Amino acid sequence: MTDTPSAAPVPTDARDLDRARFVARAGWRGAERTVLAGDASFRRYDRLKLDRQTAVLMDAPPPHEDVRPFLKVAAHLKAMGYAAPTILAADPEIGFVLQEDLGDDLVRVVLDRDPTLETAIYAAAVDLLADLHDRPGAAALDVPVYDAATLEREALLLIDWYWPLALGRAATAAERAGFLDRLRPLIDQVARPEVLVLRDYHAENLLWMPARRGLSRVGLIDFQDALIGHPGYDLVSLLEDARRDVAPDLAEAMVERYLRRRRDALDGESFRTALAILGAQRNMKIAGIFARLHLRDGKPRYLNYQPRVWGLIERDLVHPALHALADWLDETLPWDARGCTRPRDPDAAGTTTTEGDPA
Repeated sequence: MTDTPSAAPVPTDARDLDRARFVARAGWRGAERTVLAGDASFRRYDRLKLDRQTAVLMDAPPPHEDVRPFLKVAAHLKAMGYAAPTILAADPEIGFVLQEDLGDDLVRVVLDRDPTLETAIYAAAVDLLADLHDRPGAAALDVPVYDAATLEREALLLIDWYWPLALGRAATAAERAGFLDRLRPLIDQVARPEVLVLRDYHAENLLWMPARRGLSRVGLIDFQDALIGHPGYDLVSLLEDARRDVAPDLAEAMVERYLRRRRDALDGESFRTALAILGAQRNMKIAGIFARLHLRDGKPRYLNYQPRVWGLIERDLVHPALHALADWLDETLPWDARGCTRPRDPDAAGTTTTEGDPA
């Protein structure tokens, strides 16, 4: 995370007052507060500093956000020995969590400074996933299942939000039906509730902490949307990163590493097919989300990632299992409308009926 220094504001509204009272109850009254980089949700994060101690304050206002899944998964990950933040105080009713400060060394930031660490860091992140997926207990965690309906609804964000951005019009009923006809047989192959899926497991949400040992060198900070799903999903999230290029040879080496670690649990060929399907599903969802962040939420910066996201989609569509979907896209969405970074028709864009789920 990166600090944006600011003076502690004087409470001016009910949320500010709730925040100040929560911080005081947690024993951090008078702490200096600086704003940390936010994300694409309603959540915001501040770093608190009191004397020589620091902590991170999550502000997740209800009803838009619910911190209880985060608290549940954090406890589970900590119990297994992973580097999730220790919870110092929490009030789920008003949506505040004070947590351990794991530092600023996001994997993306570390690799920008020293690209020679790339293989070692990605290997550690892959080893953590393999270890997590071999550990029992996820099914008892009582988080939702990443079922076919959820996977389908997420992929439809491409139709409901990317179409208006790139084509200047909403998708037709026939286009929506054609997309679903090609998508559903693929989704059926990967809607398998097997392991804990953290869902946003990538270089912007992982920390590198080399002073720690083993798997605890990888810090976990974004897992409030965790589900029980397919073991390939977080591997795809890591290696097909919308915000950072991962070289194909490195990605292949990491898939091989994961398969070696779990050779007794997985069939390599079917797992690679699942990776292509999950990659296409996830990247189509992201293309739709980034379009929605611009059209609905006024956050155009996310459009800068669209060319990379579409490059990943095209790579996933090369797999033979996805050729029917690839052919349909070739017939329906012009090549010059892929990777779109601005509305084709700004006045018409944004006409849609279904929002879908956040990333």
